[in-house]
Amino acid sequence: MTNPTTAILQTDGTSIGPSFAALLERIRRLNDVGKAAGLMGWDRDVNMPAAASADRAQQMATLAQIGHELLVDERVGDWLGEADLEAQRWGAAVDAVETVAEVADEMTSPAIVADLTDRTTVAALLREFRRQRDDAIKLPGEFVARRARLSGAAYRAWVDARAASDWPAFQPHLQHTVDLAREQAGLYGYTTEPYDALLDRYERGMTSAAVERLFDAATAALLPLREAIVREGRPVSAAVLHQPYSVEQQQAFARHIAPLVGYDFGRGHLGTTVHPFASSFSQSDCRITTRWNPAFISPSLFGTLHECGHAIYEQHTSPVLARTPLARGTSSGIHESQSRMIENIVGRSRGFWRAHFGALQSHFPSQLANTTADEFWRAVNHVGPSFIRVEADELTYNLHIVLRFGLERALIGGTLAVADARDAWNAATEDVLDMTPPDDAHGILQDVHWSSSMFGYFPTYALGNLYAAQLYEAATAADPAVAEGLNDGNVLPLLAWLHTNVHRYGKVYPPAELIVRATGHPLDEGAFVRYADAKFGDVYGLG
Repeated sequence: MTNPTTAILQTDGTSIGPSFAALLERIRRLNDVGKAAGLMGWDRDVNMPAAASADRAQQMATLAQIGHELLVDERVGDWLGEADLEAQRWGAAVDAVETVAEVADEMTSPAIVADLTDRTTVAALLREFRRQRDDAIKLPGEFVARRARLSGAAYRAWVDARAASDWPAFQPHLQHTVDLAREQAGLYGYTTEPYDALLDRYERGMTSAAVERLFDAATAALLPLREAIVREGRPVSAAVLHQPYSVEQQQAFARHIAPLVGYDFGRGHLGTTVHPFASSFSQSDCRITTRWNPAFISPSLFGTLHECGHAIYEQHTSPVLARTPLARGTSSGIHESQSRMIENIVGRSRGFWRAHFGALQSHFPSQLANTTADEFWRAVNHVGPSFIRVEADELTYNLHIVLRFGLERALIGGTLAVADARDAWNAATEDVLDMTPPDDAHGILQDVHWSSSMFGYFPTYALGNLYAAQLYEAATAADPAVAEGLNDGNVLPLLAWLHTNVHRYGKVYPPAELIVRATGHPLDEGAFVRYADAKFGDVYGLG
């Protein structure tokens, strides 16, 4: 017997009907155009000579416009309406022949779950594609091309400005990207504030008000812990991390450790970039990047682990979903939960370093000769102020996101002028982190997101911390082998649970539904607070 879901999504779709087949072909063409544009972006950030920046921006703008035209084509709307009817008739016919349980028995691939039924998958595909098309229709083709072109130019300007710590050089480009984001929010439409329209593209169903409530609750619960660390905690030094570390050996260790947390180099690649990121062009091509600091090991080490988390998610979506909008993480927050899970819950755990410190020591024998695994574990969990978000400890990190979230809302809402953004950033850093940035590279120019007009993304990092802790708590409750494995530095039981409950579904379930399915309740701050209290109480010897 042929599994109907596999037949739908891995052949030409004729088992449902001709309109569904035509729609599926268009969906796959759009996927390929989008992945080609993504590959151009990856090459721009990793390999491309700087002189080609303007040419590449135009090439990416052309692909963006081609994809937009394929998506808003009137025939696609007709196919969608007809495919809905075909899917309803097809579903009824399948149900008349066999039960869902019988279909499940025929699913032989471990990447396909028994409850990922034909109806669920098809409904999710039509839902996600319709949403994608509805959003595209709201954006004129001219806007899509202009956004790609201006964002491409802004990225190159940001790279140069960050290297020179030159805010005035980037300011006019930030004005362009803010204007683009405001225009996009207006085109999408919103009920309460324009920022909601942008946030919803990264975390469906989430609003600024809901984010604010979660952040306020988490911050209030964690402040006593930070105060206890300062007042009562045993001294913890991070000095061992700040030494000369050979970049060549950092690269060798990154390639050593990535497979041990589940990253498949047979379907991946490790590159160098200014700001670390992961890119997926198919389930068989999920690439990661990081950056190297010859005097500080943390950026490459934890940058690599972070991006591995993203790539592992993409490498383990069900192959049934390939070349469709479902073959990716369901939201930026859930995606960040996977990267923060591998970076922090795994990569900063005591068991992880008891298992792998010897290997790190063999790469850096002189630097780590007089350091124990437990001392290194405490060092990588040192709590203290940090100018750079991606180098911040787990508690301070969320404050970085609170800072950026407030600035983004003000920029998009029009209450903060771009000309005043640097001063506002520095003032917020002093208020939230009790620090004054020494220069723009350590302040407003440190992150890549605004150069790409990615307003609305920053909150998903802190949401990712909350999702990660809630998922981890559920995993350890469901399977004692998860915690036992991590105590020995073995991530495989945790990965198995994540593959089963998160990864393989891709975008089939929206984030709010996925987190309830996986953990039994909606997202809240409780699991992260419990995790932080236990972990940092251990690190700092708190009662």
